[in-house]
Amino acid sequence: MNIIGVIGSGTMGNGIAHVSALSGHKVILMDLNQKLLDHGLKKIKSNMERQIKKDDITEDELKLALSNIETTTNIGSLKRCDLIIEAATEDTEIKKNIFRSVNEISTKKTILASNTSSISIDLMASIINYPENFIGMHFMNPVPIMRLVEIIKGEKTSKNTENKIIKLAEKMGKIPVVCNDSPGFVANRILIPMINEAIFTYEEGVATVESIDKIMTLGMNHPMGPLKLADLIGLDVVLNICKILHKDFNDDKYRPSNLLVRMVNDGKLGFKTGNGFYKY
Repeated sequence: MNIIGVIGSGTMGNGIAHVSALSGHKVILMDLNQKLLDHGLKKIKSNMERQIKKDDITEDELKLALSNIETTTNIGSLKRCDLIIEAATEDTEIKKNIFRSVNEISTKKTILASNTSSISIDLMASIINYPENFIGMHFMNPVPIMRLVEIIKGEKTSKNTENKIIKLAEKMGKIPVVCNDSPGFVANRILIPMINEAIFTYEEGVATVESIDKIMTLGMNHPMGPLKLADLIGLDVVLNICKILHKDFNDDKYRPSNLLVRMVNDGKLGFKTGNGFYKY
């Protein structure tokens, strides 16, 4: 795992590039245009500077890590990579199209991973030449801070691929936990219905936003209330995952609340738009 390619320089992609470069790997960060890449690099530098203030890393480690990252808008540049991690929008067709392109430039030895939080690993693996090399690496947000990486095995994922990704995650300072491919895997299959139920609870007038979150933080010892967490994740992302769970399980217990749908349609997506269940 000498060279790691990361597709997507947004919140998750720049976080994955951050921890990859900081753990000594060469990183090729790819996105649609240089403006997006420059924004991603700026975010990486800012987050590393925050780590310096906390004495988590040194100035020299920051400089070395940043020197490990190169950027590109050309997917052909990822041909040198031992591992390519896709971290694009949580949209099935977008991810499938990315892996169709990646398939053309990867070799029998290239490991391909998706940072998807809910989309079928087997579905994406079915469109590449070597499905035994495909695996899910679901990093948690914010990537530099959260230690879990949910490792999702597809039906055809080889033991060799699984072992290599586990070792890589550990080298990044993460704790890899393995599960099998299933809608939402473990994290979001449990988390998203809880968030959705909290939205139903608010929508039905059972309690205020603040009361719901306070009951869950104080009573259940959660570090953050479900509605605050929904804002942090992005209400559009929460809605997309609800829709995937609802469709794949064909079970109405995963039906997104009407309020969630309305808020997304109104552009109230949470922290990233400055307005969700809270104002920012």
